[in-house]
Amino acid sequence: MTKRKTRMSRRKKMARTVKKFRRGESAEQFTGKIIITAAGLGFVTPDQAGEKDIFIPPRFINGAIYGDVVKVAMLPPRAGDSRTAGKVVEIVTRTKTSLVGELISGHRIRPLNRKFADDVKVSGSLCGAKRGDWVKVELLHGSGHADELRGTVKEKIGQAGTIQSDLDAVCSEFELPEPYSANDEATAEALEPRSIKRLDLRELFCLTIDPEDAKDFDDAISLAPGTTPYEVEIGIHIADVAAWIAPGSKFDRTAFEHGFTAYLPGRTLPMLPKGLTRSISLTADGDSLAHSIILTVDRNSGRVISSRRCHSRINVNKRLTFDQVQQFIDDGTATDWDEDFSAKLGELVALTRQMRNWRRKKEKFLVLKTIETRVMVDEEKNEIVGLVHKAQREADQLVEDCMLAANSAVASELLEKKIPGLFRIHDEPDQEKLGEFSEFVASTFGFYPGDLSNRSRCNEFLNSLPDDPRKPIIISAFLRSLPRAVYSEKSSLHFGLGKLRYSHFTSPIRRYSDLIVHQQLWAADTNDKIQSNKTMEKVGAACSEKEQRVDEAYYSANDRIKLRYLKEQLDSGADNMHEGMIAKILPAGMLVDIQDLGIYGFVPLESLGGKFSYNRSENKLADRRSRRSYKIGDYIYLQLTDIDFIRGSAIFQPPL
Repeated sequence: MTKRKTRMSRRKKMARTVKKFRRGESAEQFTGKIIITAAGLGFVTPDQAGEKDIFIPPRFINGAIYGDVVKVAMLPPRAGDSRTAGKVVEIVTRTKTSLVGELISGHRIRPLNRKFADDVKVSGSLCGAKRGDWVKVELLHGSGHADELRGTVKEKIGQAGTIQSDLDAVCSEFELPEPYSANDEATAEALEPRSIKRLDLRELFCLTIDPEDAKDFDDAISLAPGTTPYEVEIGIHIADVAAWIAPGSKFDRTAFEHGFTAYLPGRTLPMLPKGLTRSISLTADGDSLAHSIILTVDRNSGRVISSRRCHSRINVNKRLTFDQVQQFIDDGTATDWDEDFSAKLGELVALTRQMRNWRRKKEKFLVLKTIETRVMVDEEKNEIVGLVHKAQREADQLVEDCMLAANSAVASELLEKKIPGLFRIHDEPDQEKLGEFSEFVASTFGFYPGDLSNRSRCNEFLNSLPDDPRKPIIISAFLRSLPRAVYSEKSSLHFGLGKLRYSHFTSPIRRYSDLIVHQQLWAADTNDKIQSNKTMEKVGAACSEKEQRVDEAYYSANDRIKLRYLKEQLDSGADNMHEGMIAKILPAGMLVDIQDLGIYGFVPLESLGGKFSYNRSENKLADRRSRRSYKIGDYIYLQLTDIDFIRGSAIFQPPL
């Protein structure tokens, strides 16, 4: 067949497809969950295995919102467009029945959750709310194909812009459980631990390392000589929460409802009642009940030779903070430690370095150096304290390496003894998404990642990045190309860590996934009833969903209160000049990554001066008169000019 005949055949096929689609006879339909970006673009992941994501243009979303299960009919292919596109023809299941937003003019609310880009039109009574208030709105679905979302106000939450009301709005939007009542606290404090055979480990050198403002203490680390001069025993001691929380008990049920402790700026919502947490925590004021993993480690190589598990009684010698340990690592100084304590801590530091080097060589885990900018809030006074920049240091890594080893040992025991449990898994990245990442980095920054098919290649690329403002943008984009880690009743690869056997065991005070593993091991140790794999499957799915919800609540609260902090800085007349890197070009302006604030600032087109316009083909803003232009990757100095609380953005402009 000639090329001309081939082209004619393709045109005829496309014309037939278009006619069938217009008559509503499109044969190909898929069902899946829709995700909608801030720009209003939809993407549906079909339920059918092996099918690629389907792109949904904004005009074909047809009333669906983020997370809905929808039925999609395929659109006719467009010449020159390789994307698989479709049209929402039915909303099968609404996964969201209500939204929280700020009441703005015209009986509309602007959703708090940025996943929902469109305003919601509200009908009926406003329940006493006025413009500028947070409200909870029940969505009116109708046929699901209305031009705009509609709803009715069910509850006034409070005035937007106050820390208390903003946090209330976040908790309502992400359906975080209410704090425990005073009656719950009293009941929990009266609980007594169940008995079990325990090993007395109170003579061990034992310490805790936590943040200065830690709310709970669920892990401690000990160090002891091994049976040979070449071996060392590291004990990872975890609060024995299962001694207090039996499966099916009142606080087991409430812990499952919470799923996780939520650490919001200015508000902590613990998974367990505070009084019970204090009783369970491993504190340096007496004996504690622990569930211990004792690792035998090769002193020279850092290889974990063997492990054993026991229920124990320990005594924490000293409570340390990460800052204290890091200072000791950096310059060897300690304020009130004796020579013996300092020597043992130094030995622990050296040994965990060896363990980390062993992991790096054997497991080739992803090395991702990120900096998180958090807004700090005084919970008692409801006042913003300031911003802190958190990067992982060796003190953090010391604890992390011990916890990783303990989690791996527990996963191996669950599998070898065929005890149903939960495993933490992280799938390999989708090659198509990695390809999109590579294309973005190459076109934007001129870096060519090359083959990213395994962790070694990924690390080579990440290590090659220059240590400048481009690096965090690239690492952030890389992280977005990776799948999210989840909980599963089946053990599988954890891609990021390079582990084939990995569970969560070390934080049972604040993660239900860890608590249920403790309960399963307790049942196995006491010949009690062990919960089934089917139960583990249900709990794993629930924990994965709850974890994502808690994470989203944290980021939403952090972003919102950070805007309040910037407003305070602006009103005080403080220096507000910042360096940033252009991360995205839009027809209305540009988004700039401002590292010292940990935000993306918006620079409106009109604030640039001159006659700038959006050049779509080159993805830049250009001024034809002066020939000046702005493109992704450019450095730029900006000053804060305003905070748009309704849109949830900080507005910047270049200095005049």
